[in-house]
Amino acid sequence: MLDFASFELADLLPFILVGFVAQVIDGALGMAFGVISNTLMISLGVPPAAASAGVHAVETFTTAASGISHVLHRNVDWKLFARLALPGMLGGFLGAYVLSNVSADAAKPFVMLYLAAIGVYILWRGLRYPPQEKKPRVIEPLGLIGGFLDAAGGGGWGPIVTSNLLVQGSNPRHTVGTVNTVEFFLTLTVSATFLAHFGLATFTYAMLGLLIGGVIAAPFGAIIAKRMPTKTLMVLVGVVLTVTSIYGAYAAFGR
Repeated sequence: MLDFASFELADLLPFILVGFVAQVIDGALGMAFGVISNTLMISLGVPPAAASAGVHAVETFTTAASGISHVLHRNVDWKLFARLALPGMLGGFLGAYVLSNVSADAAKPFVMLYLAAIGVYILWRGLRYPPQEKKPRVIEPLGLIGGFLDAAGGGGWGPIVTSNLLVQGSNPRHTVGTVNTVEFFLTLTVSATFLAHFGLATFTYAMLGLLIGGVIAAPFGAIIAKRMPTKTLMVLVGVVLTVTSIYGAYAAFGR
């Protein structure tokens, strides 16, 4: 819990910076805030369940700000939103329940390797061919799996859902905007589940810093997603997904 009697601004600054950078990337590319923030928390010795609970509490606010920005910039496909929201929330509830009671670490390295392969494929498509847009067909199961892995693994909604929709040919700008907007409802569900289990004990200086930096950065990601050329957006998604997934797999196998 936060102890305001010993509060110092210097304690927050590194986490404000991390939150700002992570949210700019997440808002622009539809992924990375949870992965970056959760990795930082675990590297500082925070238990996986507590780290996921704290990061999702922060994301409730950052995804709200990001979602509003994407709506204002018309980056949201509302039909896609409707098909992702409920499955994502259900998956998030189940994932939070599992992480609160059972360790899901065994599957994480294999999920990370899968995402790294998807990242390489998206990068290849972005570099070699102009993307051919198609209406994605596999949506509801994607939302369910993405929500579950996001809560159980401390991050993964964006990498799972954004990357797979892009592979199916979905418009990059609307994919990023829609996935970011649905994420608010996912994180709200996950946070409520964790709150019922852990209480407020996981909200620390680090989480407050991530929250401040993330909320400040939220509008910038939506602007970047709107103005960035489709090919550039796909290449960057591929690079970020590949790098973060390879690192995640390395860290998971190294435990």
